[in-house]
Amino acid sequence: MSETRRILLDGYPTEVRRDGDVLVAGDGRHVKIDEAVHLAPVEPTKIICIHLNYQSRVTEFMGKLPPAPTYFHKPITALTGHGSDVVRPEGCKWLNFEGEIAIVIGKTCRNISADEAGDYIAGYSVGNDYGLHDFRDTDAGSMLRVKGSDTLCPIGPGLVTDWDFRGKQIKTIVNGEVMQDATTDEMEWDMHYIVADLARTITLVPGDIILSGTPANSRTVYPGDVVTVEVEGLGALTNTIVTGPTPIRADVGAQPSESEEVLSTAQGGDWEFRGIRKPMGAGAKLYATTVGEGEADSKNG
Repeated sequence: MSETRRILLDGYPTEVRRDGDVLVAGDGRHVKIDEAVHLAPVEPTKIICIHLNYQSRVTEFMGKLPPAPTYFHKPITALTGHGSDVVRPEGCKWLNFEGEIAIVIGKTCRNISADEAGDYIAGYSVGNDYGLHDFRDTDAGSMLRVKGSDTLCPIGPGLVTDWDFRGKQIKTIVNGEVMQDATTDEMEWDMHYIVADLARTITLVPGDIILSGTPANSRTVYPGDVVTVEVEGLGALTNTIVTGPTPIRADVGAQPSESEEVLSTAQGGDWEFRGIRKPMGAGAKLYATTVGEGEADSKNG
């Protein structure tokens, strides 16, 4: 296996290779890993994410997998790197981590088989598919603001080649406490299947990123929290949660909400409250509960 990274070196984005605890540029310049300013290891044209894929996540949601994968899209402006801040906009509350493995495309592919897909993968990295669930009521179909707001896609620290994805451990750690702990054997659809599925109708080009799903126990994090995703053989991606410098504007668009949909998702598949817990927060008036006020209050007791 080999590992490359992208860092700021003398103020310029530079690809470097890892040599132990040192990062070395093509011209011989080097910097210690813990002193480097990391960027995302690749520059994609698109970031595509799978919905449910880990069995523990399906069990937690008290649901079942669809017959085939479904996907959503993150804009490339959501991309950030190892060591960077992840911004929770002022006025929002329900930002959740989702530790994942990132597939990075190495050469243009279209209409390939799963058996061929490995030849088109450059390597793998660690990802965190953050979700801003305050907007889940309005963006549940597209997931655009939920998953695509700025900084909600840290990837890194590096791109690792010749890594076998089978049987690898993935953990998410918040302030030193392990929150997610699973292996890739839980995945219903493996990396090669996902690439082949997407490439049936979408041309994938070098640098494109595909996030391959998260295990159970995605939970809300708060400003000041330090979140690390560790993947066996790929390293550790660490980011700190901060509050954004400006509030969500109230003069346009739907406002952050705290409906039963938002809370049950953010708090971890608390599905029995769906349709019962009454909406709260600034956007509450837009989302009617399915039960009367008295019944909702008694259920929330």
